[in-house]
Amino acid sequence: MFSDRTRWNREENRISRTLTELRAAGVPILDLARSNPTECGLFSDGACLRQALAQPGVALYQPDPQGILEAREAVSCYYRELGAPLGAGDLILTSGTSEGYSFLFRLLCNPGDEVLIPSPGYPLFEFLADLCDVKLVRFPLAYDHGWQIDFTALAGATTERTRAVVVVHPNNPTGHYVSESEQGQLSEFCQSRGLALIADEVFLPFSLRDGHHSFTRRNEALSFTLSGLSKICGLPQMKLAWITVGGPAAPKREALERLELIADSYLSVGMPVQLAAKLLLEMRHAFHAQTMARIRANLLALDEQLSRPTVCARLACEGGWTAVLRVPALASDEELAIALLKERAVHIHAGHFYDFAQPGHLVVSLIVPTADFAEGIRRILEHFG
Repeated sequence: MFSDRTRWNREENRISRTLTELRAAGVPILDLARSNPTECGLFSDGACLRQALAQPGVALYQPDPQGILEAREAVSCYYRELGAPLGAGDLILTSGTSEGYSFLFRLLCNPGDEVLIPSPGYPLFEFLADLCDVKLVRFPLAYDHGWQIDFTALAGATTERTRAVVVVHPNNPTGHYVSESEQGQLSEFCQSRGLALIADEVFLPFSLRDGHHSFTRRNEALSFTLSGLSKICGLPQMKLAWITVGGPAAPKREALERLELIADSYLSVGMPVQLAAKLLLEMRHAFHAQTMARIRANLLALDEQLSRPTVCARLACEGGWTAVLRVPALASDEELAIALLKERAVHIHAGHFYDFAQPGHLVVSLIVPTADFAEGIRRILEHFG
């Protein structure tokens, strides 16, 4: 009766089950895996939010497959501030980046075609690919005083069924940006093989230093960038994201026309949030300031504790909302996460959740309230002696 594409293991994993049991027993848990800004005390101005959603025209339905021009112009203004000359016609609005991925997988891939994704990386891709009958193939990120793309491994992972390469800029969870030289090499790699380049830039503004540029500045290969209000404005409840399209003129035009047909089949983006887009995007500056203050405070607290004698270390991080801890591989990452829950009442993400190749990696959110974060880190380091 049901399709194979939804034949997932729906059983609660051991970490989630342990967390549920401890909370049911009334154990107060320090949750260092929280990444929902609306639950971490990073609130947007409620009055401004209500004002943004009270625009004239919210009662009218005037669908545009690409998204209404006013909203797309607001997004193109965001990119111009980043130094990327992007026009409103280069954009397709979606209800979220997950929908953006599904549009692109349907645009680029026939059933069984392949998309290359980085490892470590966020596990959501697996589900989105299954729903679109696409096969994911991983290529490794190498770590040596920082993260880099392993281009030899990337080339080795490419087959005649490969249709696109995905990069996350900065990566979740490693926090590494694709460098300017890597961007050029990656664009050339895709252009020479007839592959599309998909850059996920939802965390792009949250950099710990200047000098990181959007992929929208490059046009060598047919390329798509994804972002939205969820991360850059801290508004996951607003459900507005976008796809930008770049590259050589002919394939770019064809991609936009086909994406418009896909979007027209769904018309999923609500009119109120599109009318509010300009004001909502203006709110990002205040959110960015408070989020970066939280990230820097938590990194400072983490590094201060790691400066004392310990067997743990923090891997290099250039931005984003997460940090990776390298810890003694006394057991599998799953066992370590369960032990931290049971013995220290701290919840973190195990490294295997993000497909780390080796055990001994834990991932913590950098937007957790600082007092909770510092106490959680103290308990984690105490656990390892």
